[in-house]
Amino acid sequence: MSVRTLKVGVGTGDGGYPIRIAPGLLADVGALCRSQAPAHRYAVIADSQVARLFGPAVVAGFDDAGVDATLISFPAGEWNKSRDQWATVSDRMLREGFGRDSVVVALGGGVTGDLAGFVAATYMRGVPVIQIPTTLLAMLDSSVGGKTGVDTEAGKNLIGAFHHPSAVLIDPAVLETLPRHQRCAGLAEAVKTAAILDVELWDWMVREASALSTGDPEASAELIERVVRHKAVVVGDDPLERGRREILNFGHTVGHALEALEGYKLLHGEAVSAGMRVESRLGEQRGST
Repeated sequence: MSVRTLKVGVGTGDGGYPIRIAPGLLADVGALCRSQAPAHRYAVIADSQVARLFGPAVVAGFDDAGVDATLISFPAGEWNKSRDQWATVSDRMLREGFGRDSVVVALGGGVTGDLAGFVAATYMRGVPVIQIPTTLLAMLDSSVGGKTGVDTEAGKNLIGAFHHPSAVLIDPAVLETLPRHQRCAGLAEAVKTAAILDVELWDWMVREASALSTGDPEASAELIERVVRHKAVVVGDDPLERGRREILNFGHTVGHALEALEGYKLLHGEAVSAGMRVESRLGEQRGST
């Protein structure tokens, strides 16, 4: 297994945290989590769909590594990234006896990463979290950077915390299990990065469009590495989003509004794609694009 490894220069420890990218990596998840964040127990948090697809294999991987892990699932859907689900998951961990020597493992897409990350940020005043994204969008964006939180009726991500992971473990092979429209929606974050930071990435994506749309593991691994490398630099320079990191919000300001207006029926990538079009047009009108 060829592993691509990047570093984000903020977060846990002086050296930041690693991002490991490799097709087939999920098979070694127990040993990898133990090496990156040793703990007495691991709480693997996943939505109901991801728990059904990958939960048993992931827990078995922890068992094979001699590690105690418990799968905690919650109903799938953006509307479940809520204060109620945060409380439900936290209460489940308390009933299961998880202590401060535990680690949260966020297994899933952006909703799970945000919710589980916020649970980790607040559980017993904070425990480590390892992000294992299973959607292209989460691999490219939400799993890296330490943003966690939940939605409210007033809007997305209005309650949350910066809580950087101990590691991000990415297995591009899982993308082959996604419907094509979800893979394509996830490409919005790559388009964003190419548009604001890397014209060569844009040209490469055009050449590799067919392989990327089918979830080809090797093409996906290269895309993820190129996009995440850019984000790692930006996040390292501005970990709390008080300056340069705001450039990564291209398409998101309008996109979040569209998601709310549509009752969160739009995929996040679809909303960001539309948001980039609107914001680009506004920039043209103001003479800033």
